[in-house]
This record gives sequence, structure tokens and C-alpha cells, in this order.
Amino acid sequence: MLSCQNLTVQAGANGPIILDGANARFLPRGLNAVIGPSGCGKTTLMKAILGILPSTGEACLAGQRITCTEDLVGKVGFAPQFTAAQAQLTVAESLEYALELAVPDATERSRRLESVLGVTGMSPHRDKRVSALSGGQLRRLSLGLELTLDPPCMVCDEVTSGLDPQSEDQILALLRNLAETNHKSFVCIIHNLGKLNQFDWVTVVYQGDVVFQGSPDELLGYFGIPDGLRLYEVLNASDLATWRDRWAIHQAEHQDSYDVAVAKVGAPAEVESLPEPSIPDGVSQFTTLLSRRLKLFFRDTGYLSLTLAITFGFPLLVIIFNLDGAWDVRKIPLDRNIASMEEVQQALKMQMSNAQLAGLAAGLVMFQVILLTLMGANNGGREISAERILYEKERMTGLRPWAYAFSKIVFVSLVASFQGVWMCLFVKLICNFPGPWAGQLAILAASCVSMSIVCLGFSAMLTSPEKSSLLSIYLVGFQLPLSGVVLALPAALTWVCRPFINSYWGWSGYMKSMIEQPLYDAYTASMPNQTAYVASTSEGLAVLLVQGLVGFCFVVYGCQQKRWN
Repeated sequence: MLSCQNLTVQAGANGPIILDGANARFLPRGLNAVIGPSGCGKTTLMKAILGILPSTGEACLAGQRITCTEDLVGKVGFAPQFTAAQAQLTVAESLEYALELAVPDATERSRRLESVLGVTGMSPHRDKRVSALSGGQLRRLSLGLELTLDPPCMVCDEVTSGLDPQSEDQILALLRNLAETNHKSFVCIIHNLGKLNQFDWVTVVYQGDVVFQGSPDELLGYFGIPDGLRLYEVLNASDLATWRDRWAIHQAEHQDSYDVAVAKVGAPAEVESLPEPSIPDGVSQFTTLLSRRLKLFFRDTGYLSLTLAITFGFPLLVIIFNLDGAWDVRKIPLDRNIASMEEVQQALKMQMSNAQLAGLAAGLVMFQVILLTLMGANNGGREISAERILYEKERMTGLRPWAYAFSKIVFVSLVASFQGVWMCLFVKLICNFPGPWAGQLAILAASCVSMSIVCLGFSAMLTSPEKSSLLSIYLVGFQLPLSGVVLALPAALTWVCRPFINSYWGWSGYMKSMIEQPLYDAYTASMPNQTAYVASTSEGLAVLLVQGLVGFCFVVYGCQQKRWN
């Protein structure tokens, strides 16, 4: 089934070689164990074969070379150490969404759902949240998620690690039952050497190379040990070169060992070609992902509470500065040549009062925009990076990157649009900002949506949610000082910074929407530079659209990349 030749993996361009010219082949049916001391390269070997890690050499499935993980869709399942299921979903929902992403026919999905629940023994727990499952149940669910595509081969990374002996035996019994009744092949990376007698074929990895393959009985004789528990003691007694030489001699003397093992598990002698699976179209996957994300949004009470708190709480911070909603801009007499000193003083007081009102209005508009950019950072900063491993896992079942990227863009845009509209609606009603509703609603919503998508792009480009979230917060931190609204930027920097600053375009677009109002006239009259540029609402929307498109490109590009680590 699976095999590799001269497989080498290097940690970075100048890093150490962690897998060095490994050769291995695994039984097409039955249970294969991959063992070796910690850090020897067991997981690296299997991830390199599956195309998860970049490597040199050759890996094959059923005689066909594996060029990328997409070649394995529907043919090889990969159950990693973590459980690829959302904690807020139930067991049945997790399997249903996995089936909707991978199986196009509704009748077949229903059949497989009941089959997987029955085979894995999870039927009694179908309505239980994933977060409430025990360790053994989580491993069963992880296997069930892989069985949704009914692959003939599955790679299980430490599927029994951390379980009590009874749960471990139950998992291995489940694998044995699937291997015998459904003719499946399992390759299991394990640590418990006391369970080797439950496997048909054992692969020993030592210091980045395969130094033995054979049956459990052959392993005992080869290493001269009474049981598997003594294996590592013997392994560590000699260096890699010694074990490589011994293994080369053994292979030359026992060339039929693999064929005998294949016949013993009842697999055909000749390699059988595997059919190509049928995967749902991208639109179907998009709707499934969006539906799942919306369900998770409303079930994750912590995240939902935070989102609601900032959505409805931030506007309250704005209105406290002008609860009465009064913008009493007074008209200043134009002809002062014949005015008395008292009239001049009165005009100056009116001018100062107007300037204060205009400054308050400009400040509150900027405050709204800054708070909306902060909401945008919260919306997109962790959205993809926090579930990156889950996404990469689902790609191995046929999930299209563009469907995933679009589902995330639409989700954060929906949340951001509501936040922008509510901010404008609430503040405008309480503070009585003059100007047209349509332009002001559009510019504030666009400001929040644009920042959300840009931060979503950071989340797609980075694997660490902490780094992507921190970068998003830094971007928000630059909005006020680099907008040039509160602090004048040097002339040479103004148009270097301004195209990248979301807050300037949101602020200027909102302010310019009031161009026909006395409040805007008071603002321009109070400006130190009467010719300073203030972008129109349409210009602000255009630039925010461009910024959003840049973020869109980041998201799509980031989702195309493989970022397991």
C-alpha cells in the first residue's frame, strides 16, 4: 500500500537532516506499527510519506507516486495526535459536517453516518458535545472522522497515547476489526512496546532511518530480546551505521519476508489500483463551512459574549461625550470693520465655541473609526491561525482552499458590517450627527469590514494565533498617530503612510459627508491649514475597498499554503 524510497527530510534550508534516506513499505491490509525512541523521526517519516512535510526521495501509494497531499484524498486518512473536531459541536454534528465536506450524495452521507457511529461505538454519545468526551472517546471520534471518506488506508499518529490500558486495548480492537472486516490498512505510530503482539508488521525507526521491518516475532529474534520492552535498550547500545549494515544484510537474506506477511493478512499479491473519490463542489463546501462557522459562533459563549460586549459597549463610550446631541454652531458676522470691541470679543467667543464643537465632532468620528478597527482586529486576528491545523487536516479530505477562504471572508464581513452599521446608527441617533445616513453607514461599515479582512489576512499568513493577533493589535495602534488627524505628520510622510491607514479614510469619508452642514464649515474654519485635503465619502470607500482587496489576496494566498506547524 504505502511505501517510500530514499526519503530525506531537512529542517529548513540549512537545518539538520531529521530523516536520512529512509526506505519502508507497509502491509496493504492489517495493522502496521511504527516505533522508535522519542525524537527518532517516526512522525516525520509518516508526514513525509503523506506529503505533509517537504522531502526528497519518493513516496508511493498503491504503486503510484505521491506528489502532494491532494493525491491521497479519499485514499489515505490521517488521524493526528489532536482531535480534528470543534469542541462546541456534538459528535453527530462533527461527523455530519465532515461528511458534507467530503461526500456529495445525501443518502450515502446518512448511511455512512450511522455506519461510522456504529463501528466506532459512538452511537450512545452522538448528542454529546466534543468538549465533554473522554480521552478514549476523542480517539474514537478522530478515527470516525477519517472513516467518513472510507479510505482503504489510515495513518494514526499516537492514536493510543495517554490512554489507560483498557481504552488502549479497545482502540486496537477497533482497528483490528476494521482491518479484518473492511480490509483496511492501518499504520500506527505507537509508544507502548507491550502491544506489539497485536500488530502484523513492525517498523523500527532509529536516528532518522528505518533499521528494521518485519513481524513482531521476527523483531524479537532480530534484536535478540525476550519481549518488545527491551528493544530501546538494545537499540541504543549501537550506533546508526551498525544497525544500517545489519538491516542491509538481513534484507538480502530474507527477501521474501514482506511477501509472506502480505499473504498472511490475506492481501492480494499484486497491487490494486485505487478509485478516485467523488468530492462535493466548492460552492457546497463553502455553504457547509459558513453554516458550521455561524453555528460555532453562537455556541461559543465566551467569544460570543466578547463580540457582543464590544459591539454594543464601544458605542456607549462614544456617546458619553455628547449625550445631549447638540451641535449649536453659531454664525459669525463676516463684516468686522465697523464692529465695536464688544462685538469683536463676542465673535471671537463664537469662533472658539464653534472650533470646540468641530473638534469634538472630528474627535468622536475618529473615536468611532478607531473602535471599529479594534473590532476588526478582534474579528479576523485569530480566525484562521487558531484553527490552522484543523483546516490543514480537512484539506486532506478534499476541502478546497478557496471555499475555506471565502467562508471566512464572508463570516467576518457579516460580523463587521453589523458592527459598523450599529455603531453609526446608535451614535448618530444619540449624538445627532448631521449628514446623510447612507454615506455614513457605508463608510463606517466599510472601515470595519476592511480592517477585519486585512487582519484575517494576517491570520492566514501566520500559523501562530498569538502572532497574528498581536500584529493586528499593532496595526490598530498605528491608526491614530499615523492618520495625521490628531498629530500633523511631516509632509514627506503624509502620503507614504496615508494609503495604508484605515482610520484616515473612514474618518475623512464620514466628515466629508457633512460638507453641506454648518458643523463641517466650522471644522474647516478651525483647521490650521485651510487647504488640507479631506477625502470625500466615495474616495474613502474606494480606498477602503482596495485595502480590503489586499487583505482578500492575503487570505486566499495564505490558505493556499500548507502550514502544519
